[in-house]
Amino acid sequence: MIYNYCTLFDSHYITRGLAMYESLVKFSDNFHLYIVAFDQDCFEQLSTLDLRYVSVISLESFEDSKLLAVKPTRTIAEYCWTCTPSVIKYCIEKYTLPSCTYLDADLLFYSNPEILIQEKQQKSVLITPHRYTTQYDQSSTSGKYCVQFMTFDNTADGIEVLNTWREACIEWCYAKFEDGKFGDQKYLDSWTTDYNSVHELAHLGGGVAPWNIQQYDFSAVEGSVSGVEKSTSQSFDLVFYHFHNLKFSVNGSVDLSTYLLEKNDINLIYINYIKQLILIDLKLTQRFGVGNYHGITKASFDWKSPIRMIKRKFKGNYNIVNINQAHKK
Repeated sequence: MIYNYCTLFDSHYITRGLAMYESLVKFSDNFHLYIVAFDQDCFEQLSTLDLRYVSVISLESFEDSKLLAVKPTRTIAEYCWTCTPSVIKYCIEKYTLPSCTYLDADLLFYSNPEILIQEKQQKSVLITPHRYTTQYDQSSTSGKYCVQFMTFDNTADGIEVLNTWREACIEWCYAKFEDGKFGDQKYLDSWTTDYNSVHELAHLGGGVAPWNIQQYDFSAVEGSVSGVEKSTSQSFDLVFYHFHNLKFSVNGSVDLSTYLLEKNDINLIYINYIKQLILIDLKLTQRFGVGNYHGITKASFDWKSPIRMIKRKFKGNYNIVNINQAHKK
């Protein structure tokens, strides 16, 4: 059985997308990844790399009249969110897929994700909860579920949920909380009660992210990463980690997260990821010339910046590492 995945990103996020792909190659037995390239540079670069298990889709081929009609009303991020259900729908219909799993491009796999998809059994849709640590709980504004790893089967039930979600996102999808909505995520809150076909992922190894990592202890075990839930002592294998909001700066530093991270989490999970991104960036530079493959943006600096950094250090969430330091670890 081939497991079909889809994602979207542009040339400024290409190191993340390729790192995610490499981790799939490392751990998956049989898969295919469909990538909607959100700019021409990304499309040409990915096509030139001749990735064995990838189909690259141009933005021009993907966009339809409904998406193009709302595109001018959305920011770049909002338009990406708007397009997420449409990417899944496009891949299922264009390639006649029996099932397709959407992946955020900034995920990295540590074991085979098939175990997550198999968990839904006869259900047609799989969604993953945020599992917020209490102090970071944003369920009321950002949603109970995270649009990061979602499976839709090509069944009447699965397509019903997918089409309803797509139409909702086309009508409204903005980076703000309004009338019980936020981006593409708050729509998912009621799915498990509105539909009998939706399964909420239970495996703790799927959906570990900076907003919930505080609940777990992780250790390296024979090439994999093992986790233990602190409150229950339940053990599990880490399947994927979501490197949300990781930012490279022009000064050679990387801001890992504004959430609380333990030193072990940084050394075991984040440092290796940064090394992988840097290596991919080097290969892309050698192949295509200098480019902004990490999506580096010029950091804004004002008189409050030092104060914000001091506050972060005081709170314990000053998770900024230097690239050269990361190489040494």
